[in-house]
Amino acid sequence: MTTRYYIRLPNPADARGSEPACSFRSQGAEGFAEELQVALREPSLFERWRGQQEDPDDVDPSLGATDPQAQVTGTQHDLHVDLEVVTRLPSALLRQRMALLAGSHWQLRDVTSA
Repeated sequence: MTTRYYIRLPNPADARGSEPACSFRSQGAEGFAEELQVALREPSLFERWRGQQEDPDDVDPSLGATDPQAQVTGTQHDLHVDLEVVTRLPSALLRQRMALLAGSHWQLRDVTSA
């Protein structure tokens, strides 16, 4: 089932995870959207994170699932960025990727069927 997630970055400058190698690097809506889309479509973010774990081989490989069809769009507002995500990935994996990319500096605003 495909799901649409509405995410807000209330203060885009703070939207960084605790590990710089896994965090957002962008400043604008299009960049945030592109980075999240890559994180959902490709295993590169998961592989960077897994490589930092004490025992990378012990990490559950299902955490690295991807959705090659995932779509993310971003809209810049005065003080925040809104991201719209359409994916087949479970919400737990979307939340994990967002935690890596933005830390706790994001809000899930709504979820609908896509």
